[in-house]
Amino acid sequence: MKEFVYGIEELSIETALGIASGNVKGILNDESKRKIIKSFNAVQKIVKNDKTVYGINTGFGPLCTTKISEEQTRKLQYNILTSHSVGVGDPVSDEISKLMMILKVHALAKGYSGVALETLERIIWQIDNDVLPVVPSQGSVGASGDLAPLAHLFLPLIGLGKVKYKGEIVDTSFVFEKEGLQPIDLGPKEGLALINGTQFIAAFGIKVTEKLLNCLDTADIIGAMSLESLLGSIRPFEPELHAIRNYKGSVTVANRLRTMLMGSEMVRSHAHCSRVQDPYSLRCMPQVHGASRNAWLHLKEAITIEINSVTDNPIIIDENNTISGGNFHGQPMALPLDYATLAASELGNISDRRTYLLLGGSVDGLPILLMKNTGINSGFMIPQYTSAALASENKTLCFPASADSIPTSLGQEDHVSMGSISGRKALTVIENVEKILAVELLCAAQAFDFRRPLKSSKILEQCHEIVRESIDHAVEDRIFGDDIVKCIDIIKSKKLANKTKEIAQEESINLEGEHHELFRLY
Repeated sequence: MKEFVYGIEELSIETALGIASGNVKGILNDESKRKIIKSFNAVQKIVKNDKTVYGINTGFGPLCTTKISEEQTRKLQYNILTSHSVGVGDPVSDEISKLMMILKVHALAKGYSGVALETLERIIWQIDNDVLPVVPSQGSVGASGDLAPLAHLFLPLIGLGKVKYKGEIVDTSFVFEKEGLQPIDLGPKEGLALINGTQFIAAFGIKVTEKLLNCLDTADIIGAMSLESLLGSIRPFEPELHAIRNYKGSVTVANRLRTMLMGSEMVRSHAHCSRVQDPYSLRCMPQVHGASRNAWLHLKEAITIEINSVTDNPIIIDENNTISGGNFHGQPMALPLDYATLAASELGNISDRRTYLLLGGSVDGLPILLMKNTGINSGFMIPQYTSAALASENKTLCFPASADSIPTSLGQEDHVSMGSISGRKALTVIENVEKILAVELLCAAQAFDFRRPLKSSKILEQCHEIVRESIDHAVEDRIFGDDIVKCIDIIKSKKLANKTKEIAQEESINLEGEHHELFRLY
């Protein structure tokens, strides 16, 4: 199994997901252990002298000027985990919980936080053994870090809170009894180091980045299928057009569409038709899908920086140099996550427009509502209602969470990012987009059948076959909701995106063109 060294190696989004899935093992080596121990020892020296250092021998937040005795420092660390565990709402997914722990270990292992090696080893044990803290999804304002979620995440270190253990949610005390463990006795600054940080926002950022990329790839494929069915032109995807407006996203999408339509009999069948130009939802896929890809690139850059950063407070350079700053502030991620929310919503919006076009019956060969015997049958009329409802819901979720700020901590934390809300909202919008794309996929596959005996490209034919493996062509009304669920599963499983990449590799085709290295999770 591939190994990743916490605190030493550069963590990619792909590697973080690999550790969370159990395909990569995160470890501490001798170098990372030395850095951790050196920082821990620096904190112990600070405690012994009379110098006042925030979070080590003082209270927190507005209590930053309240000096704490050496005897009280350990009790203070225990109290900060219990007092800050105020989260509410549904728990985050197991994967998000695990990603949060992975990101926290990587940040603390860089050696600027003063935590004990034993503390990190216990967190790594939880990661490796899938002992996953139950973390409420609401309660962070994304400023002093994700205080409430991180407090819940690390309650199990001191024997409190609940965890998912062997598939069941249990009290941490039950796990300790079964595994022969004892609570960690947190030392000076450890509690603060655990709850200060942006790992809740960053974990959501990782999932948003992963799922949005799949939506982008899949939207190009489904959009190409819709274009084929509607006898759309491939001229708007010519490289000369995009070279003179050279956005990376647009150039990439145009290249992908050209590649996926290469060798299509359907394209050749209307090469000399009289239609001058297509509606925007077909013609402007490079510009619209491409703009969303540009937003994705911005998010990927921000998340990659963040998951390799130290975001607690104060930062321990050495026993003589501690810096109380604001690396825990979530604004650098809140803005890109809000941008990604808008980008995802637009991907769904244009998909819904293509679905609407497929139903119109205005293109030769496609019956109205994609069914020959309508009247007694509604055909595919109502699935588009679902698509429209989801597209509208997404629009209401596009107000940027980062545009708001409510002062907390008696004014000490007077500007907050609300980035945790940005992350949760972005993921909700993307999950809606998966459903919108599923509706288009269902309709595009139905429309595809009306172009027989003509064949499309190898890529699109095999993608159509993936749909037909579980969903038959509809000749009369049925419970289309069941078909939509199957299409959602196809999209979430990445079957279409993976099949497209597989064929491109077999045929030695560069799908993305000159920017092929950019649109990866590594």
